[in-house]
Amino acid sequence: MALHFDRPEFAVRLARLTDKMREEKLDALLLFAQESMYWLTGYDTFGYCFFQTLVVKADGTMALITRSADLRQAKHTSILENVQVWVDRVNADPTVDLRNLLVEMDLLGARIGVEYDTHGMTGRVARMLDAQLTSFGQIVDASYLVSRLRLIKSPAEVAYVERAAVLADDALDAALALTNPGADEADILAAMQGAVFAGGGDYPANEFIIGSAEDALLCRYKAGRRKLDTNDQLTLEWAGAYAHYHAGMMRTVVIGEPSYRHRELYNACFETIQAIETVLRPGHSFGDVFDMHAKIMDERGLSRHRLNACGYSLGARFSPSWMEHQMFHVGNPQAIEPNMSLFVHMIIMDSDTGTAMTLGQTYLTTDNTPRARSRHSLDFINV
Repeated sequence: MALHFDRPEFAVRLARLTDKMREEKLDALLLFAQESMYWLTGYDTFGYCFFQTLVVKADGTMALITRSADLRQAKHTSILENVQVWVDRVNADPTVDLRNLLVEMDLLGARIGVEYDTHGMTGRVARMLDAQLTSFGQIVDASYLVSRLRLIKSPAEVAYVERAAVLADDALDAALALTNPGADEADILAAMQGAVFAGGGDYPANEFIIGSAEDALLCRYKAGRRKLDTNDQLTLEWAGAYAHYHAGMMRTVVIGEPSYRHRELYNACFETIQAIETVLRPGHSFGDVFDMHAKIMDERGLSRHRLNACGYSLGARFSPSWMEHQMFHVGNPQAIEPNMSLFVHMIIMDSDTGTAMTLGQTYLTTDNTPRARSRHSLDFINV
């Protein structure tokens, strides 16, 4: 079996989940998020683009309902024993098969939590599910129950995060070796992703972001490549990924002579990330991190050029995004606790002058000072 964790680790996770379910007075939980299934059982697939769900009862009983294409995938990559298949057919409604499974599991009239806020749950599936279960039992939104449990990383998970961080560093090394006037973005991107693969890593849960010149001000991947000019700017956001665990990094590299604005924006990024390290520790919240970010940026007159979030929790994630639910934004009460893997990014996009500057890395929280996972410094990069 292709398991990345031992069975005692999975047993601890199931115990944590069922304890929380009993606390929430849930008789069962329907998991639609692939990362929830992976965390709980090891099940590893991209088959969540079709209907599938993992049923978890408060007594620890589990059953997966999925398509035939994922039957062997589930058996090979997970600890699951009960795997049910719904049949592909014209006008298929797999929620009927799910309802029948819930009857077999003695859940008629039960209080059932559902993971609605996930890429594994389309609007159509939600409507079909609600139609089948509205009169079946008491249905409640439990979208963040597993997500919150996953915030605290076990020692085995920390080891994977640290391996992912090494791969992220390797990717930056590969990029900088090629970054110079005339270099092709395509070669840089290929080298970065190749370094992760060569180190035994995985595809990331979303595309690496690469953009130069005006495209350096974009915060998302887009198609199309260009060659770097003698004086240019290159924004990179990427993540090492290992056993689906991610460690994110972000940099803007200046090619040729940096402008005064580049230096000015870099100083703001560096000062802010240093200040954030003072609140990225127990006793503070995710909202406190954002407040520190906003305070310094706004004091420097950068409120129009900064973002409304400055990072998020990272872990094992699946396409289309490596971002977890818990983000650094205004008012987020989520407490910072030890053994969280948190990506902090400073992003300043000055459209007035066409200047980009970013700085970001992944931290592991401790009882006190957070530990940066990268071997690279946060120095200004000029090639």
